[in-house]
Amino acid sequence: GMGWALLGVGLFLALYTLLRHGLRRAPPPRARPALHGRTAIVTGGSGGIGAATALELARCGARVVLATRSALRGEAAARRIRTETGNSEVQFMQLDLSSLQSVRDFASAFLRQEPHLHLLINNAGVSVGGTTEDGFSLPFQVNHLGHFLLTQLLLERLQSCAPSRIVIVASSAHCAGRLRLDALGQPPPGLWPTFQDYCDSKLANVLHARELATRLQGTQVTCYAVHPGFVNTELFRHAPLWLKPFLIPLTWLFFCDAAEGARTSLHCATYEGLERFSGRYFTDCHLQEPWPPAHDDQLALALWKASEKLVGLRKPTESPSR
Repeated sequence: GMGWALLGVGLFLALYTLLRHGLRRAPPPRARPALHGRTAIVTGGSGGIGAATALELARCGARVVLATRSALRGEAAARRIRTETGNSEVQFMQLDLSSLQSVRDFASAFLRQEPHLHLLINNAGVSVGGTTEDGFSLPFQVNHLGHFLLTQLLLERLQSCAPSRIVIVASSAHCAGRLRLDALGQPPPGLWPTFQDYCDSKLANVLHARELATRLQGTQVTCYAVHPGFVNTELFRHAPLWLKPFLIPLTWLFFCDAAEGARTSLHCATYEGLERFSGRYFTDCHLQEPWPPAHDDQLALALWKASEKLVGLRKPTESPSR
């Protein structure tokens, strides 16, 4: 009996290992350019894909600002990256994307302290429900509205340091996004409102990159939306307890690690010759066509105008820029 049980466990582990490595064979990492003298901001840089992205940028010699909510985790991550890379130019600055005031405070502090900005990696994201102090759903504000405001507040600095790039971490979950422009930023109806909210915010990410690229033509500032792959990060840390026994084996089996998940962000941030693809969507370090709603230029423009109003960049009576 015991022998059969051990054999069963052994076979299961062998199958698990084969599946894990067969299904998730990662391409060899590409050589990165030297980034000495260039400054990068990585939102959500204290863990997961953000920390892996920041580590690689620091390894290439960039000055890196980890823009994260928790001072404790942010300082620890900055210290860890400085030690691992030997690059002393890595620091933490506090940014809470669930507060538009915090976004404004971060931008003004950064612009005061840092003369340069060449790379903005809008990486932070949440998949948990809730409402922010500004009255918006948490996923939509953190994943889209907060980053939209941050990008606008830093755009002039990116333009003055051009050529520069903006990378917006989206997701293939944008395929299920449905933007309700009359109720933007409010929790969607339906059976799975938090999941729908997350998908909506990711569609907003892809459309944000599209419209931003249109507005930045001729400025030498380019932007890219990326799907990092299915990554084993803390995105599901707030999932209900009953769901975790199902999610955890799935994430270990099918999902890639944070370093693999950072590859497409790093590709779009550093790879030469991508300028003509500004506004496009990348996955697995390659250009990919997003789902049809993410091609809709009218929706991209409408989202832009609505987002401007919601974050207080344009008064409701003000005329649009185009």
